[in-house]
Amino acid sequence: MSHPPKPAPSTALTPLDHRVELAVGFSVDRLRRDHDRGLLDEPAARLATAHRALAEAVTSVTFYRVLLQRLAGGEYTIDQALFPRIDRTVQQLKQAVAIRDVREQETIDALEPIEAQAAQSPAYPSELKAREVALLLAISQGAKLHQHLLTQRLSVVTGSGTRVTQQDYERLERAGLVQRDASRALHAGQPVTLTDAGRAALTAQPATPVAASPAPRPGAWPPAPRARR
Repeated sequence: MSHPPKPAPSTALTPLDHRVELAVGFSVDRLRRDHDRGLLDEPAARLATAHRALAEAVTSVTFYRVLLQRLAGGEYTIDQALFPRIDRTVQQLKQAVAIRDVREQETIDALEPIEAQAAQSPAYPSELKAREVALLLAISQGAKLHQHLLTQRLSVVTGSGTRVTQQDYERLERAGLVQRDASRALHAGQPVTLTDAGRAALTAQPATPVAASPAPRPGAWPPAPRARR
């Protein structure tokens, strides 16, 4: 019988990673480190334990799925001994999926109280910094959230060409100022828009421009208007 290897120390991707990071305010890697050091309070420690178990369950599902693909993909000789291996792997995959579903619900149960507590905090600061105003203005002109295929890092590219880092975007999202369309695939780009709170925070800022418009690059279209003489 094949057994899944123990997961690597690095964080395995799970469907709840993004929600966990938004709720606690930092990465799942830091959540694990702080848990191992005994630095978390009881709700966060419970979440860290549940998320770690979920990550291990996701790893098991991936292991048996890949094994089944190998068995049925022509890598092994098709003989009478192969069919029992395929049947056994299918059963192991079913068991792994059932365990993953239980671990996912346990993580959600630990996550929801933390999300509820975070929702009680003010939606946005009373006065935004100039940088945050500039980012919200750029996002309001159209933006998409992308995930790098290799590094898994997130970034937002706006219609004006401004690039919003993952750290900046997550800070705005935690504050309830922006939202993304999670129904779209990340690799294709998820549209990012301002929330009602984001629009209200932006319109509440002083009318004075926070930053001068960047000078047009050579060859940019349309050309900058010339001053009349």
